Amino acid sequence: MSVENGVKRGISDATVARLPEYLRALNGLAAQGISSVSSEELAEASGVRSAKLRKDLSHLGSYGVRGVGYDVDHLTYQISRELGLTHDWPVAIVGMGNLGRALAAYSGFATRGFKVAALLDADPKVVGEVIAGLAVSPMGDLPAIAAAQGLSIGVIATPATAAQQVADQLVAAGISSLLNFAPTVLTVPEGVDVRKVDLSTELHILAFREQRKSVDGAVSL
Repeated sequence: MSVENGVKRGISDATVARLPEYLRALNGLAAQGISSVSSEELAEASGVRSAKLRKDLSHLGSYGVRGVGYDVDHLTYQISRELGLTHDWPVAIVGMGNLGRALAAYSGFATRGFKVAALLDADPKVVGEVIAGLAVSPMGDLPAIAAAQGLSIGVIATPATAAQQVADQLVAAGISSLLNFAPTVLTVPEGVDVRKVDLSTELHILAFREQRKSVDGAVSL
């Protein structure tokens, strides 16, 4: 069965899911040269309520200073440390279709604590091709690459029909954290974390909300 991230020191999964948003907002403030921020300002920049933000940050032992707020650099470090981003995590991307190529070329990984260390594909026509400075390796090389690079995270960007086999191969190579872009549910052993990114589901939610706007607008006439 799939196992989600566990609770650490009483920090809920919901709080963990919001920490990257706080980190994004803090990085934006730092880029503007802002050294301190109030909970209200940071909450607005993160899209949450200030009471929720203060409660989330209290789990990190960060309460801010009355009348001053939070030190941007220190809070950035606290959240980065909690998320395990104080060192780079080597990542393997499997599947060099359009999505896999786009992910390989995404410069944001390097600035957020992740290093794309390997690109893999099962298609012999793609193997050997250089994408974003890395040569695509065959799936058979995965165990050796995982050991040499210390891979800890695998990104699955394959069609749904291949995703489970790829997940099995990643797990067999010792990779216990998977980010799945394939539109399918994966079965993994206990202790393996899976995060699913389903773009079509997000579009369905937006379509539903657009439809509701139309319905509500018609009713209000």
